[in-house]
Amino acid sequence: MAGAQKLRVAFQMYWGARRLKAARLRQQHPDWSEEQVQQRVKEIFMYMVT
Repeated sequence: MAGAQKLRVAFQMYWGARRLKAARLRQQHPDWSEEQVQQRVKEIFMYMVT
């Protein structure tokens, strides 16, 4: 796989993971606004450790 393809796949995986996390947060916190959900996703991904 070429470098550009690898980068494209990595971005797709990253944004897919963010969408999944947002969906889970919406399930766990139905009372949260979309802004709260997105803020929490942002925090989670900003401070995640691998």
